[in-house]
Amino acid sequence: MTYLQMYNSHFTAIQNLEFCLRIVIAFFVGGIIGMERSQRFKEAGIRTHILVCCTTALIMLISKYGFADLTMGGAGDIIGVKGADSARVAAQAVSGISFLCAGVIFKVGGNIKGLTTAAGIWMTAGIGLAIGAGMYIPVLCTVLLFWIMQHLMYRFLLGSDVHGGNHLLFVVKSNCGFDEILHNQLKKWQAQVTQSRVTVKMDGTTEYDLIIRRVVDLEYSMIREFVLQQGDLVLSVSASSLYMENP
Repeated sequence: MTYLQMYNSHFTAIQNLEFCLRIVIAFFVGGIIGMERSQRFKEAGIRTHILVCCTTALIMLISKYGFADLTMGGAGDIIGVKGADSARVAAQAVSGISFLCAGVIFKVGGNIKGLTTAAGIWMTAGIGLAIGAGMYIPVLCTVLLFWIMQHLMYRFLLGSDVHGGNHLLFVVKSNCGFDEILHNQLKKWQAQVTQSRVTVKMDGTTEYDLIIRRVVDLEYSMIREFVLQQGDLVLSVSASSLYMENP
């Protein structure tokens, strides 16, 4: 008896369909949670939550059903499996890959980068475990959902992906009423402040460090026009885009 025949004898088409249904449910639940986080401009957004939820669902399926060939009989047909504890190695793989994922997460200023990449690596590990366990149909379902997510979310932006982002740093003269001026200007730009820091320095200047989100990134001409309107009030300004344009 081949391994594929053994797998098919353990899991019927209905059972495989149920496995896929569980992963699909995890896909949508992760997306719903990620949407709420994304709307609040949190670093872990829709894609990250979907990847994590689908991966954990897949790994749970592996934990429960991936060793059916050893627990449901027929293992004697495969050399070297008598008394084997296959779950032990799989569990270590889940823990070990987390250290690799942590290596691609880093902080840039007030932002955290690499969360989705780390979740993608974790999903790849889960898919590898499922392939090793011979659960090919759940693997195909997971890969298909991942492909759909990537293509749809680049075509139809959702949550925080709809908004651009800018990091603004103004250095102004202290006690000049710049707070109200900046507040009114942000209203005109229809920008939402997600992070802010105001530092009063000993040399008589005040530094406004802001991260803002709006439908599209601020153009440098808009920032330059605002600064010129303030005369000698603004001593220096720096601006950068937080996110690359979506392909």
